[in-house]
Amino acid sequence: MNKNNLSLHLLLLLLTISLPSTQSDDDLIDQICKKTPFYDLCTSTLKSNADPQNTDTKGLAGVMAGILLSNATDTLSYIRGQISETSDPQMERVLAYCAELYIPVVKYNLPQAIDALSKGRFEFASDGISDAAKQADACEKKLSGPLKLSPLSERNRLLHSLSDVAVAIVKLLLKGLIK
Repeated sequence: MNKNNLSLHLLLLLLTISLPSTQSDDDLIDQICKKTPFYDLCTSTLKSNADPQNTDTKGLAGVMAGILLSNATDTLSYIRGQISETSDPQMERVLAYCAELYIPVVKYNLPQAIDALSKGRFEFASDGISDAAKQADACEKKLSGPLKLSPLSERNRLLHSLSDVAVAIVKLLLKGLIK
C-alpha cells in the first residue's frame, strides 16, 4: 500500500469514527412511537424525558415505565388528598377503593417491572406495567356522577394510556423488532 492510499484509508477511518450516528434519538423515538397506540403521547413524553445517555429501545422503555410510576405515585397522592378533604362518605369509599388499587401498583408492580426491564425480563416487565392500566380501569369503573368527569377520571385515563405505550415498547423488545 502506498503512502497516498494509506493516508486515504486513515482519513476514511477517522471520518467514520467521528461521524455521528445516522439515526438520531428523535428518529428512534419516532420509529418506536409509531408502533404504539398513542403516538403523540409517546413522542411528547419521550422527547421531553429521554436520557441522552440511554436512548436505545430498552432505555426508552425504562423512561416510559419511570414516567408511568411517577404518574401513578402522583395519582395516589391526589387520591389521598381528596380522601382527607371530602365529607361525603360515598365519595370517601370510592376514593379509598381507588387508593387500595393504586398502592400495590406504586409500591410493588411498577418498581418490580422497572427492575425486570433493566434485567432483560421483558415478559415480567410487560405484565407489571399492564397491571397499572388494569387498576386504573378498575378505579374508573367505581367512579360515577360528578366523579366520572373529575380530575381523577382524567388521571386514570392518562395512566391507562401511558401504560399502553410502555407495554407496546416492551413488546417491541420481546419481539426483537427494534434494538
